[in-house]
Amino acid sequence: MKTEDMEGRKVLVLCNLKARKMLGFASHGMVLCASNEDHTDVKFVSPPIDAKIGERVTVPGFNFEGEAGAPMKENPMGKKKIFDKLAPFLVTSKYGVPEFLGRPFMTSAGVCTSPISDGNVA
Repeated sequence: MKTEDMEGRKVLVLCNLKARKMLGFASHGMVLCASNEDHTDVKFVSPPIDAKIGERVTVPGFNFEGEAGAPMKENPMGKKKIFDKLAPFLVTSKYGVPEFLGRPFMTSAGVCTSPISDGNVA
């Protein structure tokens, strides 16, 4: 993907990751993409058109309220390898809907989407 592929579009960002050098500066986030099994086709996971910038993406059936639902700080996120533990369960459905444990990624504007069906999300 190229920088211009991201210009002017909404994307989903996984935040509070261990800092990595990207284009000469520290990045603490990762843009979520979907890919086919061999990773030869990679596309952005997109929020609904009416999603608010900065809005938190949720998954039905998981409580995102209170202390347990608060965003994890960078250090525990990296040390506990949270993303590595969740990654096998981040997939797209046969309709291209990004899911965690069979439940869709949601915003207040609706379901997130991807042009990749039956793929992986990372």
